[in-house]
Amino acid sequence: MAILIRGGIVVSPFREKVEKKDILIEKGIISKTYDPNTFKDSKDRLKEINAEGKLVVPGLVDMHVHLREPGYEYKETILTGSMAAVAGGFTKICCMPNTNPINDNSSVTEFIISQAKKANLLEVYPIASITVGQEGKRLTEFGDLKEAGAIGVSDDGRPLVNSELMRRALEYASYHSLTVISHCEDLYLSDNGHMHEGEISTKIGLRGIPSESEEIMVFRDVMLAKLTHCHIHIAHVSTKGAVEIIKRAKEEGIPVTAETAPHYFSLDHRAVIGYDTNAKVNPPLRSEEDRESIKKALKEDIIDVIATDHAPHSPLEKDLEFENAAFGMIGLQTALPLTLSLVHEGVLDIVQAIKKLSLNPCKIMGLDGGDIREGVRADITIVDHQIEYVFNKDMILSKSKNTPFLNKKMQGMAIITISGGRIVWEKGRINTDH
Repeated sequence: MAILIRGGIVVSPFREKVEKKDILIEKGIISKTYDPNTFKDSKDRLKEINAEGKLVVPGLVDMHVHLREPGYEYKETILTGSMAAVAGGFTKICCMPNTNPINDNSSVTEFIISQAKKANLLEVYPIASITVGQEGKRLTEFGDLKEAGAIGVSDDGRPLVNSELMRRALEYASYHSLTVISHCEDLYLSDNGHMHEGEISTKIGLRGIPSESEEIMVFRDVMLAKLTHCHIHIAHVSTKGAVEIIKRAKEEGIPVTAETAPHYFSLDHRAVIGYDTNAKVNPPLRSEEDRESIKKALKEDIIDVIATDHAPHSPLEKDLEFENAAFGMIGLQTALPLTLSLVHEGVLDIVQAIKKLSLNPCKIMGLDGGDIREGVRADITIVDHQIEYVFNKDMILSKSKNTPFLNKKMQGMAIITISGGRIVWEKGRINTDH
């Protein structure tokens, strides 16, 4: 069935325009855009969506998600993660390799793609591991992984310490057109740390993780990108110092891109007071100065992408003493309203915000999409950017509920998600009629 979206405020990141348009979707493709009320009735069956006063944006793209399957299905599955994603407005997600078994071979890559097809909600792209078993000793077979469907490589969660091996990974990945996503952490500096090292960690008696743990490795990877002339993407940037290194690298023309997660511009280390394990993430929530630096870096396009680092954990890993709890929080259903908060504050305009949630991750990962224009796949999210609500546990579609944003007031949500011309999320529920 064809779909006509009427009267929406269309945000086009590629053309950097915001304009009122009607959009016709036919056979999974955006077939035509019209000035409002100029569409002539079709004889074919047509579903009309009234988007008056709503934002119509490209389907959101999350290039950093943990789906846990295979191996940790009690935390999340590809199906439940996909459900949370479309509820959050996402139509493409890239999943990290730290599963069990680790995605270090074509069989696991193919399994993930197969499970995503069964879920049949959105496009899921596997990120394979850089090294076998994520042990940091031997590179995986990048060519086989690429052929199986991987679009990038990362040892996320277990940073690659060996600089020579990282150099070879950059060169090998470049040859195979795979994006290298680097988790920047000096494990010797962060060892046994549980939160940001600073005045709060001292006051509440938790061992800290210094900013330098991240910054040293960001500097190393930037220098390796300079040496090899190969692109590197820096994951989950959290510190002012890391921002400054990336800024200088970009000014020098080094091929580096970067992402941050919504919690790094929404919270600081004070969220850990009270020992809320949902606020335990890696890298940790940093100082207020770091938080403000992240916001400024987004505004100035030093940081290219907002990604969730969606990291589901069950109560088995979170309902523990802070020192024993796992790192990570879910984020697929809070990313959009938290990003819109930057628009409401005047930090970003709406085009910048949507670009960081759609077009930029597509460019970095080599994917089609991230814009609304004729002739492209119809991945579209309709957003009520004015609605206010309290985010509660009943709204969460992820199998895990570990978020410090529970019972917090939010503004803005995806009300309809269209993936490949199919409405997969509408009226607060998953649409299985396809």
